Parts: sequence; C-alpha cells; structure tokens
Amino acid sequence: MDNNFPVELSIVMPCLNEEATIAACIQKARADLKKMGVSGEIIVADNGSKDSSVEIAESLGVRVVHQPIRGYGAAYLAGIAAARGRYIVIGDSDNTYDFSELDKFLEPLRNGYELVMGTRLKGEILEGAMPWLHRYIGNPILTGILNILFRAGVSDAHCGMRAFTKEAYEKMSLRTTGMEFASEMVIKAAKAKLNITEVPITYYPREGESKLRSFRDGWRHLRFMLLYSPTHLFLIPGFILFLFGFIGTLLLLPRPLKIGGRFYDIHVMTLTSLLALLGFQVMLLGLYARTYAIVSSLERKDRLIEWIWKHFNLEKGCLLGAASFALGFIVDAFVAYKWVKSGFGALDEVRTALFALLLMALGAQIIFSSFFGSILGIGIDKNSVSRSQ
Repeated sequence: MDNNFPVELSIVMPCLNEEATIAACIQKARADLKKMGVSGEIIVADNGSKDSSVEIAESLGVRVVHQPIRGYGAAYLAGIAAARGRYIVIGDSDNTYDFSELDKFLEPLRNGYELVMGTRLKGEILEGAMPWLHRYIGNPILTGILNILFRAGVSDAHCGMRAFTKEAYEKMSLRTTGMEFASEMVIKAAKAKLNITEVPITYYPREGESKLRSFRDGWRHLRFMLLYSPTHLFLIPGFILFLFGFIGTLLLLPRPLKIGGRFYDIHVMTLTSLLALLGFQVMLLGLYARTYAIVSSLERKDRLIEWIWKHFNLEKGCLLGAASFALGFIVDAFVAYKWVKSGFGALDEVRTALFALLLMALGAQIIFSSFFGSILGIGIDKNSVSRSQ
C-alpha cells in the first residue's frame, strides 16, 4: 500500500436520521471489502441525526464524522475530507444503493478512470424505487441539459452512488453544500476533462421518509447548471437579442418596412432599439461572469476572456465607446441643427434621433464596462492567466 494512502478504498455515507438502514449499508460494505480482499474504511458523515443512527454506526466500529452544517453536499464535504483512501466510493445510507457492488466501481478506478458514475437508468430500478416523474421526466431532462451545457456524456447525472480517485476529487474542488453537489461533481469533472465512465447499478426502494423535494431540488440543480454556464445564461441569449435588435433598428432607420401586407414603423423601431440595448447589457454580464470565474479560481482557463485581453484593454475600450458615443452625438446634433434651422417647427426625425440615442447608450456602456472589466482584470493578473498585451 502506498504510504500516502493508508487504505485503498474509502466508503463515505452521508447520514441524517437513517437508523432503519445505516446498519445494513455498513454491513454490506464491510462484507464486500472482505470478499474482495481490499484494505478499506467506512466513514459515516452525520448531518445532525436526532435518532440512533450515530450510536448504531459507532457500535459497528466505523468512523463517524460530524457535520453541523446542514445539507447533502455539506455532509459529503466533511466525510470525503476525512477519507484516507486512494479511491473513494460515495452512496446514500438509506439502502437504496447496494454496497455489495463495490467491485463495479473499484475495477474501473484501478484501470485508470478518475470518476466512475453509477447509472440507474441503464441498470435496474426496482418497483417503487423511483417515482415516475423522476424516472421519465426530471432525471432525463436535467441530465440532458447538463450534457448539452457541459458535454459530460453521462446518462444519470444525479445517481447518488459514484466513485473517484482522491486526486480527482482535489482537482474538482467541490464547494456546494446542498443537493446540487451531485451536479457540481459531474460539471467540474467534465470541465477538468477527467476520465469518466459509467457502470449500471440496481436501485432499491427507500426505507423511511425521503428527504428529496422534487421541484425544489430540481430547481436547485437547474439553477446551479445555469449559474455555472454564463455562456448559455448570458452570452448566447444576449448576442441573439442584440443582433435581432440592432439589425431591426438598421432596417427601420430609412423608412417603415412592409412585410406580409403589414407596415412596421417607429413603434417597432423603438422596441428593436431597446432589445439591442438589453442584449448588449446581457452579453456584458456574461463577460463579467466568465472573468470573475477566473479571478475566483472557479476556472483555470477561458479562451474567450484571454482573447479579449489579448486584443483589447481599457484604452481601446474607451476609444471604441467614445467613437460610438461621438457618432451618436453628431447625428443627434445634426437633428438639432435641422430643427433650429426650420424655426423650431415640425420635425420628422424620430428614427434618426432614436438611432443616435442607441449609439450613444452603447458607447457609454462600452466605456464604463471597460473600466469595470479592467478592475476584474487586476484579479486575472494575480492568478497568472496567460495573455499578451
């Protein structure tokens, strides 16, 4: 055994009032370790149980780690931190997962995989183990969204039984304390390009009261995925809004448009101008979020941000913004000149004035965004993100 790892396999079970099932889970895991001839340990991460779960676990001779901070992820963070094994298997202590199947996870880890995901959807789900809503709607949809956003390539992103190497766990740098811990692990593993595989498992009906709240926990997973993907949350929607709004404004600038026998005039141009402004602001939020991810070490590398820092800086941004603002100001000044020249009479230059206002607003946004981006950029320097000025 490697001196850096006193045991080969650590099994971590989160626990919150599982007195009816915790003993069975421990006994299955211990028996399987003995059958495989593997040096291992079992850790119960207690999350504030009020029943006899802790006493049962201690009576069976396993280590109990106490985590006063409530939450599925919080319990795992404490339990995994205490693990001493080269490989770590995690699974709920409600007897829904079979700890007699440890070999399914250990063998791929020994063969070089860094994260081994259990998959219930490709395995066997016993009657009454998973509600219809979760099996056919919630799980497939959330897993599909995660795969689209992060290209993880897994079939059951929320399976609670999985295994990984201690080195892989450190690379993932997990932080969340709630149910979204499961999504965070898959997302960060995909981003870190870890070697991931899946093994089909059997999922059993739960004994006792479930702590899962379908819509609340489903929203927490979705929310985390969106927050962790500023490109899909901000940049893509913002770019679409800006492109649609700006092109629409340009098309309506000379005259009303007739499409399908209907005329689209100044009211529509007002709407497209607002869409362009909104889209541009949303895009900027996406750039801020991606920059912050580097500054706060949530991301090690971001090609888009590095490209921006390579080709733009505060001075260039201010010049670009000033040019846009100046162009809009000149156009607006020309409209004012025509009005004065006409003796302050009737003036039909709403389109031109609206377009000028759009250019000035975009210019101001670029200028102030350049300053704000430079403030964030100070943090990028500290983290030594490669870029050339």
